[in-house]
Amino acid sequence: MAKILIIDDEETVCESMSLVGKRAGHETSCARTLAAGCQMASAGDFDLVFLDVRLPDGNGLEMLPRLAQAPSKPEIVIMTGFGDPAGAELAINSGAWDYIEKGSSVKDITLSLVRALEYRKQKLSLSAHQEVVALKRESIIGNSPALNACLDAVARAAVSDAGVLILGETGSGKELFARAVHQNSKRSDKPFVVVDCASLPETLVESLLFGHEKGAFTGAEKARDGLISQAHGGTLFLDEVGELPFATQKAFLRVLQERRYRPVGGQRELESDFRLVAATNRNLNQMAEAGTFRSDLIFRLSTFVIELPPLRDRSDDIKELARYYMDKFCEHNGLSPKGSCPEFMETLQAYRWPGNVREFINTIERTVLTAREQPVLFAQHLPTQIRVQVTQSAVNRHETSAAPPAQPSPRAELPKLNDFRDNVYNQAEKRYLCDLMSLSQNDIATACNLSGLSQSRLYALLKIHDLHRPT
Repeated sequence: MAKILIIDDEETVCESMSLVGKRAGHETSCARTLAAGCQMASAGDFDLVFLDVRLPDGNGLEMLPRLAQAPSKPEIVIMTGFGDPAGAELAINSGAWDYIEKGSSVKDITLSLVRALEYRKQKLSLSAHQEVVALKRESIIGNSPALNACLDAVARAAVSDAGVLILGETGSGKELFARAVHQNSKRSDKPFVVVDCASLPETLVESLLFGHEKGAFTGAEKARDGLISQAHGGTLFLDEVGELPFATQKAFLRVLQERRYRPVGGQRELESDFRLVAATNRNLNQMAEAGTFRSDLIFRLSTFVIELPPLRDRSDDIKELARYYMDKFCEHNGLSPKGSCPEFMETLQAYRWPGNVREFINTIERTVLTAREQPVLFAQHLPTQIRVQVTQSAVNRHETSAAPPAQPSPRAELPKLNDFRDNVYNQAEKRYLCDLMSLSQNDIATACNLSGLSQSRLYALLKIHDLHRPT
């Protein structure tokens, strides 16, 4: 007998789904809100969750990753009364077992339930007999649900020799994950060869990949092995594979199929037994539609696909990342370990990190070196542009929250448009000035630098809004 949780705000749906579960011989529980459902999933040992999309306190799709990481790691079936192809794609990509419409027949719902529980039983049986091995994850810091899902994918990919395609924004750590696939594979004691496709000169790309014989072209004074030969027995990592010249893609596709290649100017074919891992921040399917990337090569690259989340989508990892790199850079520069104030971490978590982990690491190093002998890091130690953007975002949120909800009112009670506009403008300006002086710690020179205001203009605005003027 399995335990099933139904999260839906409609009583009739809860009753009918409970009946389906009980008829199949299982125990069912119901929650009418996302909050209640998450609490029950965290406290209970559920095998399967039926999750509605539209709930009074949020969207079920957004909560799916959190539910999937509940202690019992249940299978999740998304239910919706509004069929949406984009929602179905998001649900499956987020780890849902199935995506069904509430109008589906009892037979279809029961089949989804039975198959999900069969899959779970098989998965639990296999995991119980498998030896637990710690995953090697050097420099991959964090334990957020989004990151753990990627690490699970690394573990699955590492036990085979199939191609792996790692997708993610610039700076999100694609090479780190490629190395993790290699380090956890049976090839870990063999070479890990990196090919930066974006920096390959188009006229020499085949020579660099396949090698060349002496005299094969002007300047080829001696024979040289290519990167494919160097990767024999190990892993070949094609970084930014979307930049691989189109003319080279066909030749490389044959290498993937046959594991044989011919050096430039060579008379015979050579063999190389390598495992391929590729990475890109581009949409290869769109490139294939545009005719700039071979669709058959995409199929070869993407037996396993690992899609890395941007840092802004795993803010739960920020504190652990910060602590790790603070300690690392302090040790590297011979400095005593540093602490941090709450506002420091809050600012790091509030920033969007367009450059992802790479930008984050550079920022922490710069901040540690800026503070040097100071034992505690404050938000003021962070680069100015980061503090400005976080402050501007906070101002925008304040403006949005301060705006009263639209209320229908008699025409006679409406203020004149210019009066209304002036009032809103004055409120926003005062809020901005308050945040500006707080961020600059009432230092006029710093405030002028942040805001772009002249000193006389800043003083005038402080007086107009009756704000404390620093002496």
